[in-house]
Amino acid sequence: MKPKLIKGAIKPRPAVLAMQPYSPPTAGRSGKLRLDFNENTVGCSPRVIEALRRGLDAGALSVYPEYGDGKLAIARYFGVEPEQFVFTNGTDEAIQVFINTYVDDGQEVLLLKPSYAMYRFYAEVAGARLREIEYPWPGLEFPLDALLKAVTHETRAVILANPNNPTGTGVSLLGIERILRRARKAAVLIDEAYYEFSGITALTEIERVPNLFVSRTFSKVFGMAAMRLGCLFSHPSNIQFLHKAQSPYSVNSLAVLAAREAVADTTYIRTYVAEVLAARELLCLGLERLGIGYVPSSANFVLAKIGPRAIEIRDALRECGVLVRDRSYEAPGCVRMTVGTREQTRRLLTALEEIWNR
Repeated sequence: MKPKLIKGAIKPRPAVLAMQPYSPPTAGRSGKLRLDFNENTVGCSPRVIEALRRGLDAGALSVYPEYGDGKLAIARYFGVEPEQFVFTNGTDEAIQVFINTYVDDGQEVLLLKPSYAMYRFYAEVAGARLREIEYPWPGLEFPLDALLKAVTHETRAVILANPNNPTGTGVSLLGIERILRRARKAAVLIDEAYYEFSGITALTEIERVPNLFVSRTFSKVFGMAAMRLGCLFSHPSNIQFLHKAQSPYSVNSLAVLAAREAVADTTYIRTYVAEVLAARELLCLGLERLGIGYVPSSANFVLAKIGPRAIEIRDALRECGVLVRDRSYEAPGCVRMTVGTREQTRRLLTALEEIWNR
């Protein structure tokens, strides 16, 4: 529903008035197999819960956060220096801080389509001029050549996810290097929310390439979506300016405490990633057996080409207690399915087969 101004209200900025609201479902998911938001489907490491229990006391909650020890632990895990990143309130704030620091009203931001909605959201809030390059149908491969051609002297920022959401497709490090060379006069943000499932990262290049920014999240493989924690990496000289555009206490103490314990449990991370990769293969084989097309994925989800029955299938799966995400509004006939464990994937395929053959 389009918002309406009441009599006497102050009219918002034109950029806000022109925006389409982003309203993801935030209720009715409890007790169901949640394969709709690409979350960790088994939860965070037990060590995280224990650390939170130990850290919950009145004294600790009554003071503003201190990030020093947490930054050291996270820096060691990612192989960077503490001066090379900022904590953010999820990847969403990383995108917002990046745009607030480098993009002014009317400047061009280059995005891919379809992709994560928050890139467009924050660019529109800033009043940026958007230029979108489409993933080519039917394969939805990364449109490297088209993106390179689209970069001009007017391009202020380039934002892309690798692997991309919802397609699951990605670009090689060589391709990223070509983008960085072509867009050397623009700020380039690579969102690596699904890095652990693809193994391709530009994080090693932040010291060498001054216009490169990389974001990571604790919402996916680490199973901490409710904690809202991310990291935005870049050259230390850039980090100083990102700090200026960010609220000093946007990340809470418990999120940092949880992250310290999460990165310490590397066995849990490796085990979960291995299980998801095995389940992803199982899901793809199951879709092939049913005659359902899909886009080969490098992430923890698969975009299935359901066709005209996309919404029907989504709704029928929900009635079976299985949640998947319809993406047909931007990828016609497609439904995105999060990859959980092999047991969860078998449950999805069993329900899907029954519905598909009706």
